Amino acid sequence: MASVVLSEAEKLYVVHGVQEDLRVDGRGCEDYRCAEVETDVVSNTSGSARVKLGHTDILVGVKAEMGTPKLEKPDEGYLEFFVDCSANATPEFEGRGGEELGTEIANTFYRVFSSESCVDLKSLCINPRQHCWVLYVDVLLLECGGNLFDAISLAVKAALFNTRIPKVRVLEDEEGSKEIELSDDPYDCIRLNVDNVPCIVTLSKIGYRHVVDATLQEEACSLASLLISVTNKGTLTSMKKMGKGSLDPESIFEMMETGKRVGKSLHIALQKILEEEESLGTSRQKVGFLG
Repeated sequence: MASVVLSEAEKLYVVHGVQEDLRVDGRGCEDYRCAEVETDVVSNTSGSARVKLGHTDILVGVKAEMGTPKLEKPDEGYLEFFVDCSANATPEFEGRGGEELGTEIANTFYRVFSSESCVDLKSLCINPRQHCWVLYVDVLLLECGGNLFDAISLAVKAALFNTRIPKVRVLEDEEGSKEIELSDDPYDCIRLNVDNVPCIVTLSKIGYRHVVDATLQEEACSLASLLISVTNKGTLTSMKKMGKGSLDPESIFEMMETGKRVGKSLHIALQKILEEEESLGTSRQKVGFLG
């Protein structure tokens, strides 16, 4: 994880500010930085999105490819996550550092998406036991300015919302062998229902209080944080403690309640942006560098 080194005086300044509900950049403890969300930024994908949250910059591409259903779930498609930590994002990603963080992020998202209600995987099945859609979710970290997991979760949800999967017909000949025919019409496609896809809210414990959307400086002052995934209805679906420090049960309960509350408003804001962008159709001006 990208980090900064602060002197003891700088840490004290950050901690005292948080106790007064006034952070270095003027936000309150439960305020997010301004997020920029743009979808459909990479042309050769089934769906894509770019999210900038402060100085954190994330690009996500989703590619739908045909595969074979897993043995234990013969009537479902599935998602595969791959995270690339660009060495340009921070020098710490050179060598093994980026690989380890990439694996940790991918594993976290497998866990977040393991809930059955998250994405309707049955809708990705073409032919039970034989063919299904596999969604390859590629995450590229372009810049790290704190709070990676939340920014990635916003980008993943936006990219899945933007994903279009071609409609497929299964044709059977007289001998019983099956052939798959893909629709040529780009508008004849399946859209994923992302209503139940959770967003991640990371709560960093600083002093006696906790903050959401921590900057790199604030992360340097936090010994423990709680990473929770929350649905748009405020339901908590998974939880993970990060950092070397400890959290007492009372703090965990308070952080969970804050996470649910903040998570709900995060979903509302993201949905509003996605719907506004969708309503513009092809007329919207693209600012994506890979548009």
